[in-house]
Amino acid sequence: MPILGILASSITGGLVTDAGAMFPIRSYVVPSTAASSVTFDLTGISGYTHLQLRVMARSNRSATADYIKLQFNSDTSSVYYDHVLIGDGSSASASTSQAYYGTSTVTQVRIPVVPGTTTTNASTFGVSVTDILDYTNTNKYKVVRSLGGYDDNGAGNINFFSGLWRSTNAITSLTLTPNNGGSGSTTFPQYSSFALYGVKA
Repeated sequence: MPILGILASSITGGLVTDAGAMFPIRSYVVPSTAASSVTFDLTGISGYTHLQLRVMARSNRSATADYIKLQFNSDTSSVYYDHVLIGDGSSASASTSQAYYGTSTVTQVRIPVVPGTTTTNASTFGVSVTDILDYTNTNKYKVVRSLGGYDDNGAGNINFFSGLWRSTNAITSLTLTPNNGGSGSTTFPQYSSFALYGVKA
């Protein structure tokens, strides 16, 4: 599992220091050995109000698609909520079932679907943008919202997800894992990429 330290450099003396400006913090591209999970360590980071996570990835799960699990501070307890809305061009689906959609008190927030190994196009990657709001605020629970999707030779889908980590702790790390990777056998294959940005306070 790669654990990624954060570049702590800051830029001063220019317009880029304006409040609300977005800065790249760290990025990671999975090598040929694949990755069972990816962790960003936020220790030492300051001056940002929100985080944005940009993902372009696949899963080697033997299925058409897989979710990505997002957990904070290595917390695997049942203190998360998440909600899912999926459209495939002809219909939309959403549900409150514990199995997949609108879940509550689960062990992770899920972010949008990425292709698995049985997609029509074996080189298809899913993309998503996830905002992690007020990540250092110790007076509120942490809110996550995501938009993403992929095309699979005219099929595929688009997803809108949201979630909540029911903790007032500041987020000091975040870990991404293939949703079907609980056994450790499912990984992110080569070229899956993850980039973390910060929004200036």
